[in-house]
Amino acid sequence: MRHFDFKNGEIYAEGVSLRRIAEDVGTPVYVYSTATLERHYNVFTAAFSDVPALVAYSVKANSNIAVLATLAKLGCGADVVSGGELVRALTAGIPASKIVFSGVGKTRSEMELALKSDIRVFNVESLPELAALNEIALSLGKRASIAFRVNPDISAGGHDKISTGKAENKFGIAWDQAEEAYAIAAAMEGINVVGVDVHIGSQIDDLTPFKAAIHKVGALIERLRAAGHNIQSFDIGGGLGIPYGDNRKAPPLPSDYGTMVKDMTRHMDVEMIFEPGRMIAGNAGILLSEVIYAKQGSDRNFLIIDAAMNDLIRPALYDAYHDMEPVKAPGAKYDEIIYDVVGPICETGDTFTKQRALPPMEAGDLLVIHSAGAYGAAQSSQYNTRPLIPEVLVNGYNYQVIRERPSIEDILKTERLPDWL
Repeated sequence: MRHFDFKNGEIYAEGVSLRRIAEDVGTPVYVYSTATLERHYNVFTAAFSDVPALVAYSVKANSNIAVLATLAKLGCGADVVSGGELVRALTAGIPASKIVFSGVGKTRSEMELALKSDIRVFNVESLPELAALNEIALSLGKRASIAFRVNPDISAGGHDKISTGKAENKFGIAWDQAEEAYAIAAAMEGINVVGVDVHIGSQIDDLTPFKAAIHKVGALIERLRAAGHNIQSFDIGGGLGIPYGDNRKAPPLPSDYGTMVKDMTRHMDVEMIFEPGRMIAGNAGILLSEVIYAKQGSDRNFLIIDAAMNDLIRPALYDAYHDMEPVKAPGAKYDEIIYDVVGPICETGDTFTKQRALPPMEAGDLLVIHSAGAYGAAQSSQYNTRPLIPEVLVNGYNYQVIRERPSIEDILKTERLPDWL
Protein backbone atom coordinates (compact mmCIF):
# COMPACT_ATOMS: atom_id res chain seq x y z
CA MET A 1 0.00 0.00 0.00
CA ARG A 2 1.19 3.51 -0.77
CA HIS A 3 -0.31 6.74 0.55
CA PHE A 4 -0.29 8.65 -2.76
CA ASP A 5 -3.94 9.12 -3.76
CA PHE A 6 -6.19 11.49 -5.66
CA LYS A 7 -8.04 14.13 -3.63
CA ASN A 8 -9.82 17.14 -5.09
CA GLY A 9 -8.73 16.17 -8.56
CA GLU A 10 -5.01 15.85 -7.91
CA ILE A 11 -2.53 13.52 -6.20
CA TYR A 12 -1.69 14.01 -2.54
CA ALA A 13 1.03 12.44 -0.44
CA GLU A 14 -0.98 11.64 2.69
CA GLY A 15 -2.57 15.02 3.48
CA VAL A 16 -0.22 17.19 1.39
CA SER A 17 -0.77 18.19 -2.24
CA LEU A 18 2.11 17.24 -4.53
CA ARG A 19 1.44 20.44 -6.46
CA ARG A 20 2.09 22.40 -3.26
CA ILE A 21 5.40 20.59 -2.72
CA ALA A 22 6.43 21.32 -6.32
CA GLU A 23 5.61 25.02 -5.87
CA ASP A 24 7.44 25.30 -2.56
CA VAL A 25 10.47 23.07 -3.16
CA GLY A 26 10.78 22.89 -6.94
CA THR A 27 11.16 19.90 -9.21
CA PRO A 28 12.45 17.30 -9.63
CA VAL A 29 11.99 16.17 -6.03
CA TYR A 30 11.65 12.89 -4.14
CA VAL A 31 8.65 12.68 -1.82
CA TYR A 32 8.34 10.00 0.89
CA SER A 33 5.34 9.00 2.98
CA THR A 34 5.86 8.36 6.69
CA ALA A 35 2.61 6.39 6.88
CA THR A 36 3.76 4.03 4.14
CA LEU A 37 7.18 3.48 5.70
CA GLU A 38 5.55 2.70 9.03
CA ARG A 39 2.91 0.43 7.55
CA HIS A 40 5.38 -1.61 5.51
CA TYR A 41 7.69 -2.09 8.49
CA ASN A 42 4.80 -3.08 10.75
CA VAL A 43 3.34 -5.52 8.21
CA PHE A 44 6.72 -7.19 7.79
CA THR A 45 7.50 -7.45 11.50
CA ALA A 46 4.00 -8.73 12.25
CA ALA A 47 4.76 -11.75 10.08
CA PHE A 48 7.48 -12.76 12.59
CA SER A 49 6.06 -11.48 15.87
CA ASP A 50 5.78 -15.00 17.29
CA VAL A 51 9.42 -16.05 16.74
CA PRO A 52 12.81 -14.60 17.75
CA ALA A 53 13.67 -12.22 14.89
CA LEU A 54 15.59 -9.05 14.06
CA VAL A 55 14.46 -6.87 11.16
CA ALA A 56 17.55 -5.01 9.96
CA TYR A 57 16.49 -2.53 7.28
CA SER A 58 18.83 -2.51 4.28
CA VAL A 59 20.20 1.02 4.43
CA LYS A 60 21.41 0.99 0.83
CA ALA A 61 17.81 1.07 -0.40
CA ASN A 62 17.21 4.56 0.99
CA SER A 63 19.80 5.94 3.37
CA ASN A 64 18.34 9.33 4.27
CA ILE A 65 18.73 9.75 8.03
CA ALA A 66 15.11 10.93 8.38
CA VAL A 67 13.93 7.67 6.80
CA LEU A 68 16.24 5.72 9.10
CA ALA A 69 15.08 7.67 12.16
CA THR A 70 11.45 6.97 11.24
CA LEU A 71 12.22 3.25 11.26
CA ALA A 72 14.43 3.47 14.36
CA LYS A 73 11.45 4.82 16.34
CA LEU A 74 9.61 1.61 15.47
CA GLY A 75 12.46 -0.56 16.79
CA CYS A 76 14.08 -1.36 13.47
CA GLY A 77 17.70 -2.48 13.10
CA ALA A 78 19.98 -1.84 10.12
CA ASP A 79 21.95 -3.78 7.55
CA VAL A 80 24.88 -1.62 6.43
CA VAL A 81 27.48 -2.16 3.73
CA SER A 82 29.89 0.71 4.38
CA GLY A 83 31.33 2.81 7.14
CA GLY A 84 29.27 5.74 5.91
CA GLU A 85 26.05 3.75 6.20
CA LEU A 86 27.08 2.68 9.70
CA VAL A 87 27.49 6.31 10.75
CA ARG A 88 24.13 7.16 9.17
CA ALA A 89 22.39 4.36 11.09
CA LEU A 90 23.95 5.37 14.41
CA THR A 91 23.18 9.05 13.77
CA ALA A 92 19.54 8.15 13.11
CA GLY A 93 19.29 6.42 16.48
CA ILE A 94 19.53 2.77 15.48
CA PRO A 95 21.35 0.93 18.31
CA ALA A 96 24.66 -0.68 17.40
CA SER A 97 23.32 -3.89 18.93
CA LYS A 98 20.82 -4.04 16.05
CA ILE A 99 23.31 -3.33 13.25
CA VAL A 100 24.54 -6.01 10.86
CA PHE A 101 27.57 -5.20 8.68
CA SER A 102 27.45 -6.86 5.25
CA GLY A 103 29.43 -6.28 2.07
CA VAL A 104 32.09 -8.03 0.05
CA GLY A 105 34.79 -5.36 0.40
CA LYS A 106 34.89 -4.06 3.96
CA THR A 107 38.03 -2.02 4.57
CA ARG A 108 40.16 -2.22 7.69
CA SER A 109 39.10 1.27 8.77
CA GLU A 110 35.43 0.28 8.40
CA MET A 111 35.99 -2.87 10.44
CA GLU A 112 37.71 -0.86 13.16
CA LEU A 113 34.84 1.64 13.27
CA ALA A 114 32.28 -1.17 13.51
CA LEU A 115 34.20 -2.98 16.25
CA LYS A 116 34.56 0.21 18.29
CA SER A 117 30.84 0.79 17.85
CA ASP A 118 30.08 -2.74 19.16
CA ILE A 119 27.79 -3.73 16.30
CA ARG A 120 25.82 -6.95 16.50
CA VAL A 121 27.50 -9.08 13.82
CA PHE A 122 29.70 -9.02 10.72
CA ASN A 123 28.54 -10.98 7.69
CA VAL A 124 31.95 -12.15 6.44
CA GLU A 125 32.32 -12.92 2.74
CA SER A 126 35.87 -14.23 2.29
CA LEU A 127 38.79 -15.76 4.17
CA PRO A 128 41.03 -12.72 3.56
CA GLU A 129 38.31 -10.55 5.12
CA LEU A 130 38.12 -12.95 8.07
CA ALA A 131 41.88 -12.74 8.62
CA ALA A 132 41.82 -8.94 8.54
CA LEU A 133 38.88 -8.80 10.95
CA ASN A 134 40.60 -11.17 13.38
CA GLU A 135 43.77 -9.07 13.31
CA ILE A 136 41.91 -5.82 13.95
CA ALA A 137 39.76 -7.33 16.71
CA LEU A 138 42.85 -8.61 18.53
CA SER A 139 44.54 -5.22 18.22
CA LEU A 140 41.51 -3.64 19.92
CA GLY A 141 41.20 -6.33 22.56
CA LYS A 142 37.82 -7.41 21.18
CA ARG A 143 36.16 -10.45 19.65
CA ALA A 144 34.18 -9.93 16.46
CA SER A 145 30.89 -11.83 16.24
CA ILE A 146 30.54 -13.20 12.73
CA ALA A 147 28.33 -15.13 10.38
CA PHE A 148 29.68 -16.28 7.06
CA ARG A 149 27.65 -15.26 4.06
CA VAL A 150 27.46 -18.48 2.10
CA ASN A 151 26.74 -18.62 -1.62
CA PRO A 152 24.22 -21.42 -2.24
CA ASP A 153 24.39 -21.19 -6.07
CA ILE A 154 20.68 -20.42 -6.35
CA SER A 155 19.48 -18.02 -9.02
CA ALA A 156 16.94 -15.39 -7.98
CA GLY A 157 16.09 -11.76 -8.59
CA GLY A 158 14.36 -9.64 -11.17
CA HIS A 159 17.51 -8.82 -13.19
CA ASP A 160 20.99 -10.32 -13.64
CA LYS A 161 22.52 -7.26 -11.98
CA ILE A 162 20.59 -7.86 -8.74
CA SER A 163 20.94 -11.63 -8.55
CA THR A 164 23.53 -12.35 -5.85
CA GLY A 165 23.29 -16.05 -4.97
CA LYS A 166 24.82 -17.77 -8.00
CA ALA A 167 28.28 -19.31 -8.00
CA GLU A 168 29.40 -16.80 -10.63
CA ASN A 169 28.47 -13.82 -8.41
CA LYS A 170 31.10 -12.07 -6.30
CA PHE A 171 29.22 -12.52 -3.03
CA GLY A 172 29.83 -14.92 -0.18
CA ILE A 173 31.87 -18.01 0.61
CA ALA A 174 31.65 -20.69 -2.08
CA TRP A 175 29.30 -23.44 -0.97
CA ASP A 176 31.91 -26.18 -1.10
CA GLN A 177 34.28 -24.09 1.05
CA ALA A 178 31.82 -23.07 3.77
CA GLU A 179 32.53 -25.76 6.38
CA GLU A 180 36.28 -25.31 6.04
CA ALA A 181 35.82 -21.56 6.51
CA TYR A 182 33.91 -22.12 9.75
CA ALA A 183 36.67 -24.42 11.02
CA ILE A 184 39.28 -21.76 10.30
CA ALA A 185 37.20 -19.07 12.04
CA ALA A 186 36.67 -21.21 15.13
CA ALA A 187 40.43 -21.39 15.67
CA MET A 188 40.86 -17.58 15.66
CA GLU A 189 41.06 -15.83 19.03
CA GLY A 190 39.52 -12.60 17.76
CA ILE A 191 36.50 -14.26 16.15
CA ASN A 192 33.24 -15.46 17.68
CA VAL A 193 31.17 -17.58 15.29
CA VAL A 194 27.45 -16.96 15.92
CA GLY A 195 25.52 -17.56 12.72
CA VAL A 196 25.03 -18.21 9.04
CA ASP A 197 24.02 -15.63 6.43
CA VAL A 198 22.59 -16.00 2.92
CA HIS A 199 21.23 -13.45 0.45
CA ILE A 200 20.21 -14.64 -3.01
CA GLY A 201 19.01 -11.52 -4.82
CA SER A 202 16.58 -8.65 -5.03
CA GLN A 203 13.05 -8.04 -6.36
CA ILE A 204 12.21 -11.75 -5.97
CA ASP A 205 8.59 -12.51 -6.87
CA ASP A 206 8.46 -16.22 -6.01
CA LEU A 207 8.90 -18.15 -2.77
CA THR A 208 10.57 -21.09 -4.53
CA PRO A 209 14.17 -19.78 -4.48
CA PHE A 210 13.77 -18.73 -0.84
CA LYS A 211 12.61 -22.26 0.02
CA ALA A 212 15.59 -23.78 -1.82
CA ALA A 213 18.05 -21.51 0.01
CA ILE A 214 16.50 -22.17 3.44
CA HIS A 215 16.51 -25.92 2.86
CA LYS A 216 20.15 -25.87 1.78
CA VAL A 217 21.34 -23.60 4.60
CA GLY A 218 19.30 -25.52 7.17
CA ALA A 219 21.22 -28.67 6.34
CA LEU A 220 24.48 -26.70 6.61
CA ILE A 221 23.50 -25.45 10.08
CA GLU A 222 22.95 -29.05 11.21
CA ARG A 223 26.40 -30.04 9.96
CA LEU A 224 28.05 -27.01 11.56
CA ARG A 225 26.45 -27.74 14.92
CA ALA A 226 27.52 -31.37 14.67
CA ALA A 227 31.06 -30.08 14.14
CA GLY A 228 30.85 -28.09 17.38
CA HIS A 229 29.91 -24.60 16.13
CA ASN A 230 27.45 -22.61 18.24
CA ILE A 231 25.11 -21.38 15.50
CA GLN A 232 22.62 -19.01 17.09
CA SER A 233 21.30 -16.98 14.15
CA PHE A 234 20.19 -17.49 10.55
CA ASP A 235 20.29 -14.33 8.43
CA ILE A 236 18.16 -14.89 5.34
CA GLY A 237 18.88 -11.46 3.86
CA GLY A 238 16.25 -9.50 1.97
CA GLY A 239 15.03 -9.65 -1.60
CA LEU A 240 11.25 -9.81 -1.28
CA GLY A 241 9.87 -7.94 -4.30
CA ILE A 242 7.29 -5.17 -4.55
CA PRO A 243 4.69 -4.35 -7.21
CA TYR A 244 5.94 -1.72 -9.65
CA GLY A 245 2.71 -1.48 -11.62
CA ASP A 246 3.86 -3.40 -14.70
CA ASN A 247 1.28 -6.20 -14.43
CA ARG A 248 3.95 -8.81 -13.83
CA LYS A 249 3.53 -11.58 -11.30
CA ALA A 250 2.59 -10.10 -7.92
CA PRO A 251 5.29 -10.71 -5.28
CA PRO A 252 4.31 -12.82 -2.26
CA LEU A 253 2.69 -11.02 0.65
CA PRO A 254 4.92 -10.60 3.72
CA SER A 255 2.45 -12.77 5.64
CA ASP A 256 2.85 -15.63 3.13
CA TYR A 257 6.61 -15.18 3.15
CA GLY A 258 6.57 -15.22 6.96
CA THR A 259 4.50 -18.39 7.13
CA MET A 260 6.88 -20.16 4.75
CA VAL A 261 10.02 -19.04 6.60
CA LYS A 262 8.63 -20.01 10.01
CA ASP A 263 7.42 -23.40 8.79
CA MET A 264 10.90 -24.18 7.45
CA THR A 265 13.01 -22.77 10.30
CA ARG A 266 11.05 -23.19 13.53
CA HIS A 267 12.77 -26.49 14.31
CA MET A 268 16.24 -24.97 13.84
CA ASP A 269 16.23 -23.10 17.17
CA VAL A 270 17.80 -19.95 15.70
CA GLU A 271 17.10 -16.24 15.80
CA MET A 272 16.06 -15.16 12.31
CA ILE A 273 17.58 -11.99 10.84
CA PHE A 274 15.94 -10.24 7.88
CA GLU A 275 17.31 -7.42 5.73
CA PRO A 276 14.34 -5.91 3.86
CA GLY A 277 14.99 -2.68 2.00
CA ARG A 278 12.95 -2.27 -1.15
CA MET A 279 9.93 -3.94 0.51
CA ILE A 280 9.83 -1.17 3.14
CA ALA A 281 10.95 1.89 1.17
CA GLY A 282 10.12 1.20 -2.49
CA ASN A 283 6.47 2.17 -2.60
CA ALA A 284 6.91 4.73 0.18
CA GLY A 285 8.39 7.23 -2.27
CA ILE A 286 7.73 8.91 -5.59
CA LEU A 287 9.77 11.06 -7.95
CA LEU A 288 7.89 14.25 -8.82
CA SER A 289 8.89 15.91 -12.08
CA GLU A 290 7.69 18.70 -14.36
CA VAL A 291 7.25 18.44 -18.11
CA ILE A 292 9.70 20.73 -19.94
CA TYR A 293 8.49 20.01 -23.47
CA ALA A 294 6.06 17.75 -25.28
CA LYS A 295 7.86 17.03 -28.54
CA GLN A 296 6.54 15.31 -31.64
CA GLY A 297 9.18 13.32 -33.53
CA SER A 298 8.96 11.74 -36.95
CA ASP A 299 7.49 8.49 -35.64
CA ARG A 300 6.82 9.03 -31.93
CA ASN A 301 5.96 11.54 -29.23
CA PHE A 302 8.46 12.53 -26.57
CA LEU A 303 7.63 13.83 -23.13
CA ILE A 304 10.77 15.62 -21.94
CA ILE A 305 10.75 16.03 -18.14
CA ASP A 306 13.12 17.79 -15.75
CA ALA A 307 14.09 14.57 -13.94
CA ALA A 308 16.86 12.53 -15.53
CA MET A 309 18.84 9.32 -15.29
CA ASN A 310 21.18 10.90 -12.74
CA ASP A 311 18.15 11.33 -10.44
CA LEU A 312 16.64 7.87 -11.02
CA ILE A 313 18.99 5.46 -12.78
CA ARG A 314 16.92 2.28 -12.38
CA PRO A 315 15.33 2.34 -15.88
CA ALA A 316 18.72 2.87 -17.55
CA LEU A 317 20.60 0.44 -15.29
CA TYR A 318 18.07 -2.36 -14.78
CA ASP A 319 15.52 -1.79 -17.57
CA ALA A 320 13.18 -1.12 -14.65
CA TYR A 321 9.50 -0.30 -15.05
CA HIS A 322 7.88 2.48 -12.98
CA ASP A 323 4.20 3.35 -13.05
CA MET A 324 3.58 6.99 -14.09
CA GLU A 325 0.63 9.37 -13.99
CA PRO A 326 -0.09 13.10 -14.07
CA VAL A 327 -0.55 14.87 -10.74
CA LYS A 328 -3.73 16.47 -12.08
CA ALA A 329 -6.57 14.03 -12.78
CA PRO A 330 -7.17 14.05 -16.56
CA GLY A 331 -10.94 13.82 -16.32
CA ALA A 332 -13.33 11.13 -17.44
CA LYS A 333 -12.94 11.43 -21.21
CA TYR A 334 -9.63 11.79 -23.02
CA ASP A 335 -7.63 10.09 -25.75
CA GLU A 336 -4.36 8.65 -24.48
CA ILE A 337 -1.12 9.57 -26.20
CA ILE A 338 1.79 7.15 -26.58
CA TYR A 339 4.93 8.82 -25.25
CA ASP A 340 8.60 8.07 -24.77
CA VAL A 341 9.25 9.73 -21.39
CA VAL A 342 12.82 11.04 -21.38
CA GLY A 343 15.11 13.31 -19.43
CA PRO A 344 17.35 16.20 -20.57
CA ILE A 345 20.71 14.42 -20.27
CA CYS A 346 22.64 14.03 -23.52
CA GLU A 347 22.44 10.24 -23.64
CA THR A 348 19.89 8.00 -25.31
CA GLY A 349 19.94 5.94 -22.11
CA ASP A 350 18.28 8.86 -20.33
CA THR A 351 14.89 7.28 -21.02
CA PHE A 352 12.38 6.42 -18.30
CA THR A 353 10.01 4.50 -20.54
CA LYS A 354 9.20 3.89 -24.19
CA GLN A 355 5.78 3.84 -25.80
CA ARG A 356 3.85 4.49 -22.60
CA ALA A 357 0.16 5.40 -22.83
CA LEU A 358 -0.58 8.55 -20.79
CA PRO A 359 -3.17 11.30 -20.79
CA PRO A 360 -2.20 14.28 -22.97
CA MET A 361 0.42 16.41 -21.20
CA GLU A 362 2.12 19.70 -21.93
CA ALA A 363 4.89 21.92 -20.61
CA GLY A 364 4.39 22.78 -16.96
CA ASP A 365 2.35 19.68 -16.10
CA LEU A 366 3.53 17.58 -13.17
CA LEU A 367 4.27 13.87 -13.56
CA VAL A 368 4.55 11.29 -10.78
CA ILE A 369 6.98 8.40 -11.16
CA HIS A 370 5.82 5.83 -8.63
CA SER A 371 7.73 3.22 -6.59
CA ALA A 372 10.87 5.38 -6.41
CA GLY A 373 11.51 5.22 -2.67
CA ALA A 374 14.19 2.55 -2.99
CA TYR A 375 17.35 2.79 -5.11
CA GLY A 376 16.33 6.23 -6.33
CA ALA A 377 17.94 9.02 -4.33
CA ALA A 378 20.47 6.55 -2.92
CA GLN A 379 21.91 5.91 -6.41
CA SER A 380 21.64 9.46 -7.73
CA SER A 381 24.60 11.49 -8.98
CA GLN A 382 25.49 14.95 -10.22
CA TYR A 383 26.19 13.87 -13.80
CA ASN A 384 26.05 16.79 -16.26
CA THR A 385 26.58 19.02 -13.18
CA ARG A 386 22.95 18.53 -12.28
CA PRO A 387 22.53 19.11 -8.53
CA LEU A 388 21.28 16.26 -6.37
CA ILE A 389 17.56 16.77 -6.01
CA PRO A 390 15.74 17.45 -2.73
CA GLU A 391 14.07 14.78 -0.64
CA VAL A 392 10.87 15.57 1.23
CA LEU A 393 9.25 13.56 4.03
CA VAL A 394 5.50 13.88 4.52
CA ASN A 395 3.84 13.11 7.85
CA GLY A 396 0.08 13.57 7.75
CA TYR A 397 -0.62 17.19 6.80
CA ASN A 398 3.00 18.28 7.33
CA TYR A 399 6.14 17.93 5.28
CA GLN A 400 9.77 18.91 5.55
CA VAL A 401 12.76 18.97 3.24
CA ILE A 402 15.13 16.25 4.49
CA ARG A 403 17.82 16.79 1.86
CA GLU A 404 18.33 20.19 0.27
CA ARG A 405 19.16 20.85 -3.36
CA PRO A 406 22.72 22.20 -3.58
CA SER A 407 23.47 25.17 -5.80
CA ILE A 408 25.96 25.00 -8.66
CA GLU A 409 28.27 27.08 -6.46
CA ASP A 410 28.01 24.43 -3.73
CA ILE A 411 29.04 21.75 -6.22
CA LEU A 412 32.00 23.74 -7.53
CA LYS A 413 33.24 24.48 -4.00
CA THR A 414 34.28 20.82 -3.67
CA GLU A 415 36.69 21.10 -6.60
CA ARG A 416 40.16 22.67 -6.70
CA LEU A 417 42.44 24.00 -9.41
CA PRO A 418 46.01 22.69 -9.18
CA ASP A 419 48.79 25.21 -8.58
CA TRP A 420 49.98 25.09 -12.20
CA LEU A 421 46.64 26.40 -13.43
